Amino acid sequence: MRYVQGFVIAVPKSNKDAYCEVAAKSAAIFEEYGATRTVESWSDSVPDGKTTDFRRAVKAKDNEAVVFSWIEWPDKATCDAAHKKMQTDERWEQMGDMPFDGKRMIWAGFEPILERKAG
Repeated sequence: MRYVQGFVIAVPKSNKDAYCEVAAKSAAIFEEYGATRTVESWSDSVPDGKTTDFRRAVKAKDNEAVVFSWIEWPDKATCDAAHKKMQTDERWEQMGDMPFDGKRMIWAGFEPILERKAG
């Protein structure tokens, strides 16, 4: 069964191009290790919630956008094996400093329970 990893990150708006460059390089690495799809989404409409919301989840500041991303894997075993291999992949260090504060990134793994396509 497919497996999905989801991510929410606060990225300075001035770092959008740098983030897109890192995201493209990262997606290529994920694919090399078995990912079937990577999606990166830059915030457009992120409303304030009454209890919590995307911005508060990552402590986004006024000058930051919220990025919502996910990686699809064929199954959890492929995802787990990929992460083990990626821990020693030197390409992450070659990318240098990330254009966001990784301490405020939230992420988790999910097993899909419903998938529906129109038409």
